[in-house]
Amino acid sequence: MELKRVVVTGLGAITPLGNDVDTTWEAAVAGKSGAAPITHFDASKFKTQFACEVKNFNAADHFDRRKARQLDLYAQYALVAARQAVADSGMEEAQNLDKNRVGVIIAAGIGGLHTFEEEAGYYAVHEDQGPKYNPFFIPKMIADIASGHVSMEYGYHGPNFGVVSACASSNNAIIDAFNLIRLGKADAIVTGGAEAAIYPAGVGGFNSMHALSTRNDSPETASRPFSASRDGFVMGEGSVVLVLEELEHAIARGAKIYAEVAGGGMSADAHHLTATHPEGLGAILSMKNALEDAGMKPEDIDYINVHGTSTPVGDISEIKAIVEVFGDYAHKLNISSTKSMTGHLLGATGALEAMLSIKAIENDIVPPTINHEEGDEDENIDYSLNFTFNKAQERPVRAALSNSFGFGGHNATVILKKYEK
Repeated sequence: MELKRVVVTGLGAITPLGNDVDTTWEAAVAGKSGAAPITHFDASKFKTQFACEVKNFNAADHFDRRKARQLDLYAQYALVAARQAVADSGMEEAQNLDKNRVGVIIAAGIGGLHTFEEEAGYYAVHEDQGPKYNPFFIPKMIADIASGHVSMEYGYHGPNFGVVSACASSNNAIIDAFNLIRLGKADAIVTGGAEAAIYPAGVGGFNSMHALSTRNDSPETASRPFSASRDGFVMGEGSVVLVLEELEHAIARGAKIYAEVAGGGMSADAHHLTATHPEGLGAILSMKNALEDAGMKPEDIDYINVHGTSTPVGDISEIKAIVEVFGDYAHKLNISSTKSMTGHLLGATGALEAMLSIKAIENDIVPPTINHEEGDEDENIDYSLNFTFNKAQERPVRAALSNSFGFGGHNATVILKKYEK
């Protein structure tokens, strides 16, 4: 069976750097940080009091009151990003679009955490009166519901589900969409991820694991991947959605093509609940699987958007994995962690970094890893690699590889490349 080619024809984004794709990309190239004191709740008693929140987002600008009450914030972000992506793809105006062959796969690592907190708190207050739950509690909370809302809005009857694999979730969603299309099971799939976990349980839970940075005196410099002074990741939120489409289907309707999805790789560390394998064994396998799936050699990759969360152990293991997979060529490609600017969007992070990789391919610009200071070097990291510190770099980007790794040892790697007829 000949596999079909899959391309990206639409992009949408609600992120800590901007509420659309262009604003997000421009801020990333400029090296702007999205970190600031938390506004979603009073974090004054928490070890971490800052995060990369979405700014200037008002549900009333996008939904009527009835609809907004049915949507947790993570699903609101997903639906708005999906609207942008579908509009960008031109599918709304497409003639003779077979909606039975258009699917939706939106990932979330946690889902409706705020809704869960609200409902659990309500029950605690009214415990003596018996259960008094909101009828929208379950459908607002569950991690698959964003996909359902998008499909209902557009009447897309193709494959429809959510993906949950912690911080690898939206990379897994992209890979699932890619595979379904190239196997001929769908003509197009709206895919990506969404997350909104900057609430007491999210911040407090990660604080209890010592996973978050506590650099409260300087939030904008707290996410500093590959620096010796890194002390944990910065939580982010938002949604990024891509429209993936079978090539001939896209050409037939005259769609704009941003890039081609070349391949995807997955693996498991099978090592620890939360820590990556110290030698990066799962990451090595995921990247090798992606290259094999794409039919590409290490020398075909110009840019790696690393998982790079700014955690002491995780950053080291990923660099070890890159050196193992790419050998001497690892010194010739560009490496950057855009989490230094966006924070870590958990289940949405893979989609955000896939979008930034696509823009890097489109513009031949590698966004930077910010917050690296001279002399702030970890003896366990090879700084002869091209880390693209602090300033974006112009260079031809034929193909980009994007890594996402999640608690539970989940690893997922996506490879995107310039579209050639």
